[in-house]
Amino acid sequence: MFADTFVVLTSEEGQSAKEGLLLWCQRKTASYVEVNVQDFSYSWTDGLALCALIHAHRPDLIDYDSLHKPAKHENTQIAFDVAEKYLGIPQLLEVGDLCDIAKPDERSVMTYIASFFHAFSSQDQAETVSRRLVKFADLMQSIWVSQNDYERRARALLFALSTTQSKWLTASFKGTYVDATEQSTSFQVYKSTTKREWVTERQDLSTLFGNVQIKLKTYGLKEWTPQPGLSIFDLENAWNDLLAAEARRSRIINAQIRNIKEALRHKFADISNAFEQRLRALSSEISALSGPLESQQEQIKQIQERLGPFETDLKQLATIESDCKAANIEENDYTIFTVQDLEFELQLVRQAVIKKITFLENQIISRNMSNLTPSQLEQFESTFRYFDRDETNTLDLDEMAAALASLGIVYSDDDFVIIYTQLIEDYGAVTYEAFINLLVGSFLFTFPHLTHIAEVDIMEDQTSPDQLRDAFRSIAKDKTFVTELDLRQALIPAGSIEYLVQAIPRAGAEENLDFESWLSDVFA
Repeated sequence: MFADTFVVLTSEEGQSAKEGLLLWCQRKTASYVEVNVQDFSYSWTDGLALCALIHAHRPDLIDYDSLHKPAKHENTQIAFDVAEKYLGIPQLLEVGDLCDIAKPDERSVMTYIASFFHAFSSQDQAETVSRRLVKFADLMQSIWVSQNDYERRARALLFALSTTQSKWLTASFKGTYVDATEQSTSFQVYKSTTKREWVTERQDLSTLFGNVQIKLKTYGLKEWTPQPGLSIFDLENAWNDLLAAEARRSRIINAQIRNIKEALRHKFADISNAFEQRLRALSSEISALSGPLESQQEQIKQIQERLGPFETDLKQLATIESDCKAANIEENDYTIFTVQDLEFELQLVRQAVIKKITFLENQIISRNMSNLTPSQLEQFESTFRYFDRDETNTLDLDEMAAALASLGIVYSDDDFVIIYTQLIEDYGAVTYEAFINLLVGSFLFTFPHLTHIAEVDIMEDQTSPDQLRDAFRSIAKDKTFVTELDLRQALIPAGSIEYLVQAIPRAGAEENLDFESWLSDVFA
């Protein structure tokens, strides 16, 4: 390198060999403050120029900063010794030839310095060769690292793609909407996380492979072929397989969700339709009951027992309906019924059964009342049912008062409370049987002290429309209407008055009660 430099300097600058060598020395020692090389005589008398020249090329041989700068003899000897021992430059001069002579011999100094030039030029050439080899080795190593990095990452990516596809192939479903949606969610998470990482890795591998090939081509090296199965084409094919597997996986999950939804629709529809048909059949059985009352009573009780499983089925339907809502099923073309619809219909059938049981019990009681006509029984039974607001087949105090008032039967408040209390004690409640017995007069036999309440038997003068009209006309004082004040003055119980005021239509003014039209509507 330095030999070439010397030639170039000589050629370009037209200098002699001496001047070229001097310029070389100046450049090598320019950074040393204490050194000022201007010639081949005075500039070398303190030994510092020699030490600087050696240090510039081999800093490991001389600790320049530790030199005692004024010690010219010592410094010169150090330079001579190092040059001979480590650089193979013979000591052509003595220390005194440089340090003790006013003007050292220029030719001798130049000859000695030229030895340094040649020694360092050889060293630089060796270093150049070494650097060239190191540079090439570094290049090949970096390429090798990149190639191995590519193959390692490509192998890992291919394995990940293959493993995922294998999992999809062996994946199974539990048949529930929750499981299907969980797998769908997991698939979507994969697409937004893992797959995107793979997309990035695939792109990075493509870039890495291209960079390796460009680097090889730049330095005139052979094109690189990865191990079998790891080429860019292999990655591309594997990626296409992944995309196809993804599409299959998506279709399978979506089909599973659709099938589960459809199965839920069918399941709910099948059970609800069957539920409604069974319920309708029971209603038909209730309507078709006939024969002896006791036989009908037994049949209706059996029907009541058969209502038990309907409650279990309704709970099952509620669970299925909840599953349908969880599956976002908003329509079902296989049925028109909802749980609320069926619950309402079931309640109606329950009420029908209870009413039928009550009706049959009352009919049996009525049948045993031999002293009543069928029309009277019908009238009393319909009256009892009308005022049995809570459908318990019993009357409370107010209901009983209103029922009796509708039949034109009136007691004083004190006597009425006594009668009601005694009925509760005898029958446990004002049942239909208690009500009928009260009407036919048998109840009064247990109240001898109350027989003065009615001058004649209840059934004798309180059941015909004409007698009731006469009673109202008597209270109305021959008016065509009565008022609430008229009723109070007649000492009718407050509960009965409240009912009559609500039931009787108005005749013109708000306070005028048209009892004539009301009785016409009440009686057949």
